[in-house]
Amino acid sequence: MVSLEDVKRNRVVKIFIEKGNEHLGVMGYTDHGYLHLSLVSRLSQEIMLKLGYEQRTAELAGIAGYIHDLGNVINRNGHSQSGALMAQEILRRMGMDVKEVAIICAAIGNHDEGSGHPVNEVAAALILADKSHVHRNRVRNQDVATFDIHDRVNYAVEYSILNIDEENRVITMELAIDTSICPVMEYFEIFLSRMLMCRRAANFLNCEFELIINGARLL
Repeated sequence: MVSLEDVKRNRVVKIFIEKGNEHLGVMGYTDHGYLHLSLVSRLSQEIMLKLGYEQRTAELAGIAGYIHDLGNVINRNGHSQSGALMAQEILRRMGMDVKEVAIICAAIGNHDEGSGHPVNEVAAALILADKSHVHRNRVRNQDVATFDIHDRVNYAVEYSILNIDEENRVITMELAIDTSICPVMEYFEIFLSRMLMCRRAANFLNCEFELIINGARLL
């Protein structure tokens, strides 16, 4: 079976990740490199394991998390669909079983809030893991005076934690936001659709979804 470590060592995957992140940097986007991908990969696996899914399902979620942004090497627009097609070709060439390829490609193709849906367990885990990574360590722009709303919101987040209460089937996203940098309303201005997508993903996993910001439950 093709493992997560096999995927991490793949030369094509490495180059596409690095170049895609480089292209986004030119356009002024936040970091989508190894830090983001490793965190999403690990958290996707953790969600699956804590909710009682099999080890292999968790590894598929980890693989999907690690390569979910491959499409950025082509264009940010439609990156989930282009990334899914790229992942299909790469994983098939690596010898992965076609049923597993289908699971991963569906997850990648459905992780963007513009058109995505939690169509399977791996997709649901990927959505929750990806949308929970909001933090100042993703901001590349060092000039605070030129921050756009995405830079401000990410930079204002002091910590973002996704807690999985497997016993009560509750998934909680908890953030601390420095409101001197950006008001909570700006977070909702750009992330409301993502939080609603997270709620659908949690529901797919038979869980409730909660959003807590600065100690206040908002969803």
